[in-house]
Amino acid sequence: MRRRRTFGAMSAPASASAAPALHDARPIGVFDSGIGGLTVARAVNQLLPQERLVYFGDTAHLPYGDKSTAAIQAYSVKICDVLLRQHCKVILIACNSASAAAYELVREYVGSKAQVLNVIDPIVRHIGQHYAGREVGLIGTKQTVGSNVYRKKLDALDRDIRLHALATPLLAPMVEEGFVRGAVSQSVINTYLSDPALADIEALVLACTHYPLIREQIEEYYQGQIDVLDPSAIVAEALRELLQAHDLAAPAAVRPPQHHFYVSDFTPSFAESTRLFFGQEVNLEHYPLWE
Repeated sequence: MRRRRTFGAMSAPASASAAPALHDARPIGVFDSGIGGLTVARAVNQLLPQERLVYFGDTAHLPYGDKSTAAIQAYSVKICDVLLRQHCKVILIACNSASAAAYELVREYVGSKAQVLNVIDPIVRHIGQHYAGREVGLIGTKQTVGSNVYRKKLDALDRDIRLHALATPLLAPMVEEGFVRGAVSQSVINTYLSDPALADIEALVLACTHYPLIREQIEEYYQGQIDVLDPSAIVAEALRELLQAHDLAAPAAVRPPQHHFYVSDFTPSFAESTRLFFGQEVNLEHYPLWE
């Protein structure tokens, strides 16, 4: 049964001596192949508590990392239809695989109806600002690593950043199923991180929104010897800058906004896992993309 919520926000009164501030109470749409993007949604909620979120997890088709580009594009466009019907002012692609495969198509499809932000460009900008002339590692899905999108964008910065990318296809399904602690998950993580492809790196990009949930184990492996870059906070800050640049920030609210969460395939395990990803209880509404 679907659970419906009423959304609302109140604008703060403008000063009589100044022009009224521009506010936009429409929600921010966030989507991912599953519930991994909730790590980004959590960071957005912490940084921008007045913003209302509409989240869509395409759990019927996860993981995107082993899907074709054409399939990911089809799923992404379909999800954008859902988010646009919710009058979202921004669509945040909280998935590296979808950002790599579908960002340009989504921007063209959405047009002027909403701003579109991916999770790759903010991270590339951060790396360019802080790691010029250094060795940087990256772990992500087969789709993300195979697309070479990070390498191309970093090369375009011309900052002599040498990228060491490794596909780690077992990590996202492992996290999605709740295996984020214990000997099994640590063994899988250690096996990937000990790969020669990641030798001599000075920083590691977690290029999948599932991976912040295993950041502690990754940091434990490196014992503080390298920087582990969690994209969630970086992307949330980029979203704040985008809202300010386009006068889209929500007004101050009397009470916290009521977020809405959709999944294309509902199982009790996903309801359980959302607490891990978002950090609090959420109600998931089943919304099949194709019926």
